Amino acid sequence: MAKLPVSEEHIVAQFGPHLNYSPKEGYEGRDEPDELVKTHCCFCGMQCGIQLSVKDNKVVGFEPWMEFPFNEGRLCPKGVQRYLQNNHPDRLLSPLKRVEGQGFVPTSWDVAMGKTVSEIKRIQETYGNDAFSMLSGVSLTNEKSYLVGKFARVALKTKNLDYNGRLCMVSAGAGNKKAFGLDRASNNYSDLEYAEVIIVAGANISETFPTLTHWIWKARDRGAKIIVIDPRMIPLARTADLHLDVRPGTDSALYGAMLKYLVDNDMLDHDFIDSHTSGFQETLDAVKDNTLEWAEEITGIKKEKIQQAAELWGKAKTSFLLHARGIEHHSKGVDNVLGCINLVLATGRIGKPYCGYATITGQGNGQGGREHGHKCDQLPGNRDIENLEHRKYISEVWGINEKDLPGKGLSAYEIIEAIHRGEIKGLLSICFNPLVSLPNSNYVREALEKLEFYVCIDFFLNETARHADVVLAGSLQEEEEGTTTSAEGRVIRIRQAVTPPGDARTDTSIILEIAKRLGVKDKFTYESSEAIFNELRVASKGGTADYNGITYKKIEDNMGIFWPCPTEDHPGTPRLWEDRKFKTPDGKAHFNPAPYKLPGEVTCVDYPVILTTGRVVSQYLSGTQTRRIGKLVDQYPEPLLEIHPNLAKQYGIKQRELIRVSTRRGEGIFPANIVETIREDTVFIPYHWSGKKSANQLTPGTLDPISKIPEFKVCACHLEPLDEIAPPSKESTAYASI
Repeated sequence: MAKLPVSEEHIVAQFGPHLNYSPKEGYEGRDEPDELVKTHCCFCGMQCGIQLSVKDNKVVGFEPWMEFPFNEGRLCPKGVQRYLQNNHPDRLLSPLKRVEGQGFVPTSWDVAMGKTVSEIKRIQETYGNDAFSMLSGVSLTNEKSYLVGKFARVALKTKNLDYNGRLCMVSAGAGNKKAFGLDRASNNYSDLEYAEVIIVAGANISETFPTLTHWIWKARDRGAKIIVIDPRMIPLARTADLHLDVRPGTDSALYGAMLKYLVDNDMLDHDFIDSHTSGFQETLDAVKDNTLEWAEEITGIKKEKIQQAAELWGKAKTSFLLHARGIEHHSKGVDNVLGCINLVLATGRIGKPYCGYATITGQGNGQGGREHGHKCDQLPGNRDIENLEHRKYISEVWGINEKDLPGKGLSAYEIIEAIHRGEIKGLLSICFNPLVSLPNSNYVREALEKLEFYVCIDFFLNETARHADVVLAGSLQEEEEGTTTSAEGRVIRIRQAVTPPGDARTDTSIILEIAKRLGVKDKFTYESSEAIFNELRVASKGGTADYNGITYKKIEDNMGIFWPCPTEDHPGTPRLWEDRKFKTPDGKAHFNPAPYKLPGEVTCVDYPVILTTGRVVSQYLSGTQTRRIGKLVDQYPEPLLEIHPNLAKQYGIKQRELIRVSTRRGEGIFPANIVETIREDTVFIPYHWSGKKSANQLTPGTLDPISKIPEFKVCACHLEPLDEIAPPSKESTAYASI
């Protein structure tokens, strides 16, 4: 059973998180590095260019990479501090095994691998192949994402593989496929500069994708009108022309009302609709009753503001719509995405210069990671694992019989549910921290405790890994060659700057060794990351995410190549749909009805307040990396409960008073932060912390029926002030989460 082998305090004392600061004078060799390695930030989907300073096989600093075309040297606080994880005292330097009463102790690779493989075989021989599962992460390069997908299906022979992109982009991906037949931002972000109107829906760009604000500001400087849709007055909203403070869970009602207004006032591109789309009438029928008055009642936004937004959008000659997790983390996230796309299609502003639509990728390789095979329903090239033609092609590339290729498996949260049911007995994870990042974390913890065997590959001992039987010390992004794909669809090079320290190994070599010990060495004969990429190119050929014409050299010569790129003489595709030929069966863009539906959980007498969650600028996802970097923790030391003054007054809540927040799943205690920048019926908690400070103790496991994304953005809660003022944030040790 995978309960903690010793107390959590003991594990934290040994493995952290501890705070790492650079010396005041900088690391030795900072001013005279052995080399500057041009690569990319390891965090969000912007994948900003950066130069890492290397001295004696250590990253000792960084320099801006001014020539890289997206960020032009700009970095956010996380990018500036990212190099500090390389010299971190918490870094795992060897494999570990759990010893009851002692904790985790170093062991040899032979012992760790032997235990891992024997347990995989035991579980699968006893319960069947699908009783062993795998969870992966999209901080991995394209090469490793592809390798994981092949490894799970060919070496583990399990269908139950999924990834933490299930918590990120899957609603956007499903909506894009329904509408366009292809899952990618339609434009590179430089098109933003000349857009007359920009809608940013559910995307706190200034904090979560700071370097993207540059392109929006350039548009604003040219006179663009900025519309921000968010229940909070996020930083971008403070300078926007229009802020629509939508009630969480009602986004589709807003988009439906805007579409109806465009129709009623004939602000449509009839030629585009008639010639290049289908499904328009059915989509109109779904919003025929979505009046401005109705939308005001549902969304909480004044009807005059909704009308103003529709008119700004409808009358513009060029426009760009961006959205992210704020509209996607819902039990109807796909409908929300389709509601946005319907506005773009109705006005025909796609496939033209300075007219576009983009889903902002949250994780470092959230784009490439969802294209090449570690989703439960996907094969490389964004192929469908249940499509016989797709299965046959990939089976030929992999050299296996199509009948031996597993089918569609369970999504990430469904794997947790299957562990509870006793259907899954074993788990291998890599760069995924589900105990912090999945909803209903107490339920997730109980699942981990039911596993017969759990092995984790990572470079820090994250909160989930504390439940492991074996921990395999893996690699940081800068310790392997590879590629990632940015939020724009630009395939870029990740260059190896240093090698793994101590007895740690690269993720790739670990996976290949397990495959060898499972008896399929002949299917995994790669001598380099480039060799894996070259097989990926072949596997993606003819798919909607076609990388066939992309090579390492071509990427380096052009500072990235936009897919699709079918042949080596093809320049890549920065702007999609200029030929008006979509990747749907009929070649047209599809309108899709997106009628308003209630969220999975609504407020009631016992739980009268809406809770929503999100990110802050100095932290990243589950905090495995950022909660170990001193200056990032200093910037935002602990999770705070944002609450409007009027709601605080209603409960008698004082600034920094401790508040017990309860939902149907659990409770947590957070200091109040009274702000005017949030709706009066809503509170907000950032989700980067674990344990008693975890927002995901509270969130529901309600899933979108299509994308299987959890509804992180809406749950009903109860507030209880505890009449105790929290100590100053600078005294907080919440980063350790115990």
